[in-house]
Amino acid sequence: MAFLAAADAENPLLPDTAELIIGLLCFFIVFGFLGKKLLPNIQKTLDERQDAIEGGIERAAEAQAEAQQILEQYRAQLAEARHEAATLRQEATEQGAAIIQEMRAEGQRQREEIIAAGHAQIEADRKVVVTALRQDVGKLATDLAGKLVGESLEDHARQSRTIDRFLDSLEDSASKVEAS
Repeated sequence: MAFLAAADAENPLLPDTAELIIGLLCFFIVFGFLGKKLLPNIQKTLDERQDAIEGGIERAAEAQAEAQQILEQYRAQLAEARHEAATLRQEATEQGAAIIQEMRAEGQRQREEIIAAGHAQIEADRKVVVTALRQDVGKLATDLAGKLVGESLEDHARQSRTIDRFLDSLEDSASKVEAS
């Protein structure tokens, strides 16, 4: 110790033994305090931070997976809705074609009815006109025959006789022409 005491006096870098012991003792007390109290709190804070970071990543991954699943469900529903819309469009097209076909058939039937009614009306009008024309032709023929024969053919019986005579003479002349 004497050697140390002599060396201590000569070397300013070497601390005093009592100071060295007190310094080491304080070092171990502070190190022990840090090891027992402060480091577990620091470790706990670091673990919580790591859990928050990694847990956040895991939660984000779970949320992303859930969002992906919801997106797939949405796409499936959208595809189903598109398919249903296409089916409805196809059915509407078919119904429209059927309605158009029915309307064409109804129009054709009405057209045929109108044409038949028109033909019937024309035939009735033709009969009326033919009857009126025959009467007019008969009257004109009677007037002409009266002028040719030189007799008045106002009397119906006389008209009939005159017309019969005229027709007989026409038949006779037609027979003579055919014979020659």
